Amino acid sequence: MSEGAATPEELETLFEDAFVVRDAAGLCALFGAGGVLVRGEGPEARGPGQIAAAAEAIWRDGRTYVGGSPRVLQAGELGLLTGRAGIHVVRRDPDGTWRMAIALLDTTTRPAEEAG
Repeated sequence: MSEGAATPEELETLFEDAFVVRDAAGLCALFGAGGVLVRGEGPEARGPGQIAAAAEAIWRDGRTYVGGSPRVLQAGELGLLTGRAGIHVVRRDPDGTWRMAIALLDTTTRPAEEAG
């Protein structure tokens, strides 16, 4: 899996893909330094170890993240992605790749419920 994205939209796609295929390492690589993953009202997961553990807990619970088509607002090096399953703050690194700074997920819907 790629370790960065050329646009905020591509980052959302890579983020969703990592969740769907349950790729904890790939998911962690999409976060920038100091990145934070939060599941609903749950605790903040900071750093690769905590982010991987949070994702694995989501998967063990039979849930995932499918973001759909988010609205993307961009101001220079920052972006805000809002959608039905989450809100993300993203930023562009000096090398031009986009990475997650804050990912707030709504994982209350199970995949089978989403299909119905």
